[in-house]
Amino acid sequence: MTAAAAPVAPVPPTALSVVVPVRNEAENVLPLVGEIDQALQGRLVYEMVFVDDGSTDATLDRLFEAKARYPALRVLRHKKGAGQSAAIASGVAASRHPWIATLDGDGQNDPADIPALLQALADQPADARPLMIAGHRAKRQDNWLRRMSSRVANGVRAWMLKDATPDTGCGLKLFPRQTFLDMARFNHMHRFLPALMMRQGGRVVSVRVNHRPRARGTSKYGLFNRLGVGIVDLFGVMWLICRPMAPEIERFDP
Repeated sequence: MTAAAAPVAPVPPTALSVVVPVRNEAENVLPLVGEIDQALQGRLVYEMVFVDDGSTDATLDRLFEAKARYPALRVLRHKKGAGQSAAIASGVAASRHPWIATLDGDGQNDPADIPALLQALADQPADARPLMIAGHRAKRQDNWLRRMSSRVANGVRAWMLKDATPDTGCGLKLFPRQTFLDMARFNHMHRFLPALMMRQGGRVVSVRVNHRPRARGTSKYGLFNRLGVGIVDLFGVMWLICRPMAPEIERFDP
């Protein structure tokens, strides 16, 4: 009889897919593509998968301009807006590499932090469980209302879900593609990825990252347009966590 998988040291990815959901970010996508390319060039094999979630501005045109300059860029589009979680899911499903990095499309996440997430993965001790590296925006560059609402939301979420993550709302994350594909899917799931990772039997490590003021465009999300669904989702995720899907397996093969 052999026990479940023995601990192994994390292997730094040699190939990475960077998934970026965007909606009406025409002013931001060109500079963001360039920053991601600059951050990863020469480090590993990579692709950038931008998912246009039904934009009504010139976002798609700007992405095609970027595609002509950056061969590593791939573009997907939802004909109608389906939400940030659906855009992330579409990008991960279309990705070609086994590790995924995500960041928001508004330019506030700094692509220069992606190598820090990769290094944090390489620095982790041996463990058989899947691993997520999550960004932690220690110095938020938002107005006081957004900072306060996020602080309250993160506190309530941590208390109820025990997800051991100080900033689940940070778009910068690194995780195995297959683990994400095995997760339960629902709208707004991107806000609960650490808890869902732990439900899969994984663990989460947070790394402090840079957070920048929004330089162009306007925010698509506010306190009041996500408060109600956030409460419903929170209880839904609690329901899922009470029904774990990561049993320890004993093998009897020779």
